[in-house]
Amino acid sequence: MKFGKAPTSLDQQVNRLMDRGMVISDRNTVIRYLSHLNYYRLTAYWLPFEADHETHRFFPETKFSDVLDLYIFDRELRLLILDAIERVEVSVRTGFSYHSSQRHGSHPHLKPELFFDKGKYRENLAKLKDEVNRSQRSGEKFVRHFREKYDEPLPPIWAAVESMSFGQLSKWYGNLKSRTDRKAIAEPYGLDEKCLRSFLHHLSVIRNLCAHHSRLWNRELTVIFRLPGRPAELASGLNPNPEGKRRLYNTLVMLVYLMDIVSPDHHWDHRLASLFDRHGIDFDRMGFPKVSSEYSIRLSAYGRTC
Repeated sequence: MKFGKAPTSLDQQVNRLMDRGMVISDRNTVIRYLSHLNYYRLTAYWLPFEADHETHRFFPETKFSDVLDLYIFDRELRLLILDAIERVEVSVRTGFSYHSSQRHGSHPHLKPELFFDKGKYRENLAKLKDEVNRSQRSGEKFVRHFREKYDEPLPPIWAAVESMSFGQLSKWYGNLKSRTDRKAIAEPYGLDEKCLRSFLHHLSVIRNLCAHHSRLWNRELTVIFRLPGRPAELASGLNPNPEGKRRLYNTLVMLVYLMDIVSPDHHWDHRLASLFDRHGIDFDRMGFPKVSSEYSIRLSAYGRTC
């Protein structure tokens, strides 16, 4: 079947929303928002306000400002999550470079025998070379200095790791052959190496969603992570239900847990709880469990349980 929908003007988009029952008090303001926020982008945010998904009729008294508030919440949530991911990423970079260099010298990334999947190793190495070259083009002096002075094709791991994307860091860690190496890197976080490997992959996907301004609220996550069985207080705070595992709650719990380790004086959980509170967010859509725990309490508006 050939696609037959015609493009619509901003005026037509506003008319469509009003015809479906949305309350619009200031037409010009809505047009201004729609000129900067793609109508199609906003459809995911007004879905919960639809009384009928077939006709797209809205519940009575649904206002455009309600949809906009949900959109703003999601944007602020992405920025807050990126803040936590940045600190976790820098910490894991440090652990990866420190432990691998302590055991294997300055250039473990140039030793294919340390990695169990040689095909993935070659892919990761080629990508790392590209990223290091990009760092040099963007003005990173350490790359130019290294290449002017030394013979190796890449800087030592403690420098090269600074050019790795989070996705690449996750792949390098996951491909380490030695379980001893993986355990040494995971140990400061109190996590099993398999759980850390799984969560880093998951978190790299979340980071990409945030970086590309994709919706996180009410998203069904396609890459879920292995839930840790220890420490007990962490394990008891996670939502093991199949549906809950595909929502954002478990990701937030893991980030709070890791922030407690990498930045003990943080107030990230308070900032997150405050964000939920300001926007009156439905915790069910975030995957919060029905039974409260230390983490669900920390994440839900300063002690207001879900």
